[in-house]
Amino acid sequence: MLKKLFYALVCVPLGLVCGGAKATETADAKTAYDFSFTSITGEPLPLSQFKGKPILVVNTASECGFTSQYKELEELWEKYKERGLVVIAVPSNDFGGQEPGSAETIKEFCEVKFGVSFYLTEKYHVKGDEAHPFYKHAREKLGALAAPKWNFHKYLIAPDGQVTDWYASTTSPMDKRVQEKIESLFPG
Repeated sequence: MLKKLFYALVCVPLGLVCGGAKATETADAKTAYDFSFTSITGEPLPLSQFKGKPILVVNTASECGFTSQYKELEELWEKYKERGLVVIAVPSNDFGGQEPGSAETIKEFCEVKFGVSFYLTEKYHVKGDEAHPFYKHAREKLGALAAPKWNFHKYLIAPDGQVTDWYASTTSPMDKRVQEKIESLFPG
């Protein structure tokens, strides 16, 4: 509630003042389904293939103090994948240079160290002008406070493709609030 109030009272007006007539890459995007990543093995990973399912998108890093959240993400994925949850890790080197490895190194690290079986993308920027368009869209939809401030920032996408919520790096993927929100997105 406070995030939405802050966005309505502060972020929207500032966006109008600062944005002017400048068009953004995401101006035509209506939902998260308008975006695509590339998987860590090089295949297209369009979010539209997950229509009707809740999706948790997390920017990750292998050398971060929060890296153990890979285990919790795997646990969350195992708990809810049969009900339709999709988990996507987006490796990024944007915070502290904590994801310096190649796609092969990242993939091997995640699989061997944490048994990751959910989706991994290739490495992307998640902040600033070079951010992946999905991250620009999420910030536009949820406001500046919702932008990643560090590794393991989480966005939750509803089954209709709307970016519905975000969780800070310090919030465990297994946090009760995260699970309750995910459960609320499954059909009755």
